[in-house]
Amino acid sequence: MWKFLGILLIIWLVLTFFGFIIKGLVWLAVIGIVLFVITALYGMIKQRSGGSA
Repeated sequence: MWKFLGILLIIWLVLTFFGFIIKGLVWLAVIGIVLFVITALYGMIKQRSGGSA
């Protein structure tokens, strides 16, 4: 599961990077940031609850 979350975080960072580089795609950067934060929070919650799924 941690491998999957790590891959998602990398994807969201890449989307954010391209969103900021290409000025017309700032909305993509915003979506990337939001998804990054949500994924990181999900991982933290799962770790604290002791979930192995």
